[in-house]
Amino acid sequence: MMRLSVVVPVYNSADCLGELVRRLDSELSAHGHGVEIILVDDASTDDSWSIIRGLAASHEFLTGLQLRRNAGQDNAIMAGLRAAGGDVVVVMDDDLQHDPADIPRLCLELEDGGWDVVYARFGSKRQAAWKNAGSWLNDRLAVAVLGKPKDIYMSPFKALRKDVVDEIVKYDGPFSYVDGLIFTVTGNIGQVEAEHHQRHAGRSNYNLVKSIRVWLKLATNFSIVPLRVATIAGGVMSLVAFLLGVFFLVQALFLERAPEGWPSLIVTVLFLGGIQLVGLGAVGEYVGRIYITQNKRPQFTIREHCGPGGSR
Repeated sequence: MMRLSVVVPVYNSADCLGELVRRLDSELSAHGHGVEIILVDDASTDDSWSIIRGLAASHEFLTGLQLRRNAGQDNAIMAGLRAAGGDVVVVMDDDLQHDPADIPRLCLELEDGGWDVVYARFGSKRQAAWKNAGSWLNDRLAVAVLGKPKDIYMSPFKALRKDVVDEIVKYDGPFSYVDGLIFTVTGNIGQVEAEHHQRHAGRSNYNLVKSIRVWLKLATNFSIVPLRVATIAGGVMSLVAFLLGVFFLVQALFLERAPEGWPSLIVTVLFLGGIQLVGLGAVGEYVGRIYITQNKRPQFTIREHCGPGGSR
């Protein structure tokens, strides 16, 4: 029998966890999988951990991990992936916007299609417009940086083969990005259509700052695209400056007109200064990440473990 692990990063979702586990239990029991559920509490500030401990006490297939500090969604997922023992590992959110009833379809596509990874593709997403815009931007970055096919949607709801998971968890740096690691490990990736549901309770913990952090991880962990952009921008600005210098020289020598326009001069200086600062910022981002990685900052540290996990 195929062994299945379900990894769920948890942050301030106390009101969702009971229903999430109930529906996972119901759906996966009906389909006869050997199951383990791994809930990774990313240092929640509500009662999430006490609820996870209670669920682990009443469900022998449930394992809870509590992180000592908030490590971020991807690092929490990495903690769950390292603990997972299933032949197939499913990653999903904790708010029931991802339907547990879709898990068998993901697993079936993984097996029948011979894929290494299968993503759930949402036709429409029940979230704020700015989040949809951020997802679109992240998708375009992934196409440019990772070589992701344009028709593959990088969803947080996905199923992975264990041998792919084993390759992903070899990454021990502090700036993990699971989807980026997937595309560096394999290109054998499929997807199935799924419905994106309303959040079961509460509100999303994702904000613009966290989205920007994801974009930076994608851009700087897997490519030197920002440095190339800064280089190209610098080259273009230098060319423009040279052509303007030639133009002003021709004006002064042949047309006897002195260059004028103090406002335009200030705008040009500020613009060029901004380009330089962007370039320095890109370099600083890479240097800072190298420094933190070399200092061996851990992805996560586990405070407490509850429940043995296991199958049924």
